[in-house]
Amino acid sequence: MSFDPDAVETVTFDSYSTLVDVEAASRALADRVADPEPISRHWRTRSLMYTFVANAVDAYKPFYEVLRDALDHALATYDVDLDPDERDDILAVYHELDVFDDVREGIERLREAGYDCYVISNGDPEMLASMVDHAGIEGLIEDTVSADEVATFKPNAALYRHAAARTGTPIAGIAHVTAGWFDVLGASHAGMQAVWLDRSGRPWDTFGAAPDLTATSLDEVADALTA
Repeated sequence: MSFDPDAVETVTFDSYSTLVDVEAASRALADRVADPEPISRHWRTRSLMYTFVANAVDAYKPFYEVLRDALDHALATYDVDLDPDERDDILAVYHELDVFDDVREGIERLREAGYDCYVISNGDPEMLASMVDHAGIEGLIEDTVSADEVATFKPNAALYRHAAARTGTPIAGIAHVTAGWFDVLGASHAGMQAVWLDRSGRPWDTFGAAPDLTATSLDEVADALTA
């Protein structure tokens, strides 16, 4: 499927790894454990696994709680014992993630071109409010749409359809920008145009259809929509 910029009315963005950098979690762990990388990787992978399982068995809980469960499992797996306050401090990093350098300028260009911009995220409302505030993009984002509003995580089509209704845009008129391959598939399956933001330079997963557009920065996304 090819990207059709003329059909796009609204642009939506994933949050974590798309607008803000989750690598701060590794740095928070580094202050407390000798080898943070495998624990951080396990934490991130396990948290995504929990969201997929929650969708399949109807066991939704707010994403911050999912992150806590995944952190507990990661620490236990690597036999690291941290007290509850230390775990809370590590989790709190998700309220203070750094925004990627291209985000503000890229969204500003899209807004100047007439597109309304929203965030669609697994994060719960409090997490998203903190993210927008800390990233300094409150004046650029129309609103955030949380999985908590429909009690289901990505890539369930219900979340994307709910987001389309919240934005007041026909779902085919939305371009969803995300660094997550499963988010690309979810958005595309729901009826959006899916833009893969390839920040890592990794190959596209051969499982499932290719994205409608691949970009390495939000500047490239803006180029495609304002050409």
